[in-house]
Parts: sequence; structure tokens; C-alpha cells
Amino acid sequence: MKGVSFPVTIAILALASSLASAYDPSPLQDFCVAINNFKSGEINKNGLNITLVNVDNLPGLNTIGISLARINYAPYGLNPPHTHPRGIELLVDIEGTLLAGFVTSDPNKLFTKVLNKGDVFIFPIGLIHFQINIGEIAALAFASFNSQNPRLITIANTVFGSNPPINSDVLIKAFQLEKGVVEYLQKAFAPN
Repeated sequence: MKGVSFPVTIAILALASSLASAYDPSPLQDFCVAINNFKSGEINKNGLNITLVNVDNLPGLNTIGISLARINYAPYGLNPPHTHPRGIELLVDIEGTLLAGFVTSDPNKLFTKVLNKGDVFIFPIGLIHFQINIGEIAALAFASFNSQNPRLITIANTVFGSNPPINSDVLIKAFQLEKGVVEYLQKAFAPN
């Protein structure tokens, strides 16, 4: 009986270790040839242009677990408070001077740093964060994410520009604003 238990134990351990080894599956393809159909490089009303490379526009990223963004900032351009619910962001300042920051979830502590060429800043997953070009010249940064699709929730657009709109009484009370201010913000952030 002792001779049988050793092989059975080994078989059970081998089976258990193969079940416990969990990781993303191998990619379905070796590589993906990039296509050149990105949106134009126009700067938006915040003085910002983001060129995103994720699984939506580069299918070769499927199952790899990464995505990238090139962020061009006009002088004093702002990447407004936002969050990525599915990914950590690593930002590298390539040109210019940025002020980057995030707010912790509890007790809502703000962490900021002035970034110069070559500096790196990490935004933890799901936390509200921002960047602003504090220089008089254009700035450039690259962001990488540990998710093939980290998604983006821009706070003001989401709260004041939802479709259908959030009841103004909710926003008046939540943000302690006058009704006219809430109506103005809902109109300013209304979807096009």
C-alpha cells in the first residue's frame, strides 16, 4: 500500500500544480502589422491631443495586457481629472514641463510632482489623476498601461455630460452648487 501512495501523491501534486498555474493565454498571432488610420493630430479645447494605441485600434495587443498613448500638450494644456478603471498608468515626460498628480481614495490626499524631460510618474489603478503643461512651450509625454484596454472616465464629462443627464437636484446637493451653475455645466459638457 505504501508503494501505491507515493505515485498517487505525485500524480495529485502534478495535477494540482497544473491547475494552479494561471496566466493569460498565449497570443493568437505572432504579430500584427500596424495600419496608418489614426485620427488627425488636432489639439482639443483643453489644449491636448491623445493618440491612443490599444486593442480597439491595434488588435495585435489582444491578450498581451498593454496599451500606450502619446499625449501632446499645447502650452498650458490640460489632461483633466480622469481615471482608468482597468489599468495602472506610467507617464514619461519627453519634452516640456508638466504638473502631474493624483488623489488617493481615502482620505483624499493629493500627490503632485513637477515633471521635466525624462521624469516618470505612476498613477495607481482607478485613482483620479491629471496632468497640466505648466510651461510656455508645447510638451510631449508617453503613457503606458498594464491593460490592453484601461478605459477612460473623465470626471467632469461623466458627471455633467451623461446621457440622459443626471438629475440636477442630485448634482446641486452632491457638489453644493447653485442650480444655474449645474445647468451651465450640464450644457457645457452635453454630448455632441
